[in-house]
Amino acid sequence: MMCTVCGCHDHDHDHDHRLIAVEQDILGKNDAYAADNRRLFASQGVFALNLVSSPGSGKTSLLVRTVAALKDKMPVAVIEGDQQTEHDAERIRATGVAAHQINTGKGCHLDAHMVGHALEHLPTLSGGALFIENVGNLVCPAGFDLGEAHKVVILSVTEGEDKPLKYPDMFAAADLMILSKSDLLPHLRFDTAACVDFARRVNPNIEVLTLSAESGEGFAGWLEWIETRRAHCD
Repeated sequence: MMCTVCGCHDHDHDHDHRLIAVEQDILGKNDAYAADNRRLFASQGVFALNLVSSPGSGKTSLLVRTVAALKDKMPVAVIEGDQQTEHDAERIRATGVAAHQINTGKGCHLDAHMVGHALEHLPTLSGGALFIENVGNLVCPAGFDLGEAHKVVILSVTEGEDKPLKYPDMFAAADLMILSKSDLLPHLRFDTAACVDFARRVNPNIEVLTLSAESGEGFAGWLEWIETRRAHCD
């Protein structure tokens, strides 16, 4: 289903009013489902993270390493969002961790209702962690609460450092920005300091971690961030 919230506007005034009303209705219903998800997570002590990024940022590679590191310490599961295929869910399952794939077809994001249904296909995660890998897109997922504790935006150093300024809604909605693929920095002209500055112009409170799922550089800091925020949510 095409995302109405991300639809283009023409200059017809009545059309704009109708479109705004539809958008408000969609977001209102989504927020109600998100509240249901959040209550469920709270009742079971589940720490849920919504991972968002553009395609190719390394979200799945990060998740594979993350769940492999956590699975013996706590219950862990993953909800995967893609327009097609089960490739990412299969990569997660290969670690021994449960994963449920949501294929959105023409849809550009996950919504809270989808996540609620996906939970029915996963084991109980009492006291554990749920990672939601959203569809690769820096626009649509910004406006949709899934019931998560935090949005985590992942920006690869192979992308432009001005992404936070180009896609401000996503970086404003996130609590943490991960600069991924840091092992490639010696081969690139990516300006890390400028990227962090741009992100904090949009969101002064955003936290920043730099890491590589390939080399493991900075990965301990990511696991520590999860443990600290998870403890805070208890």
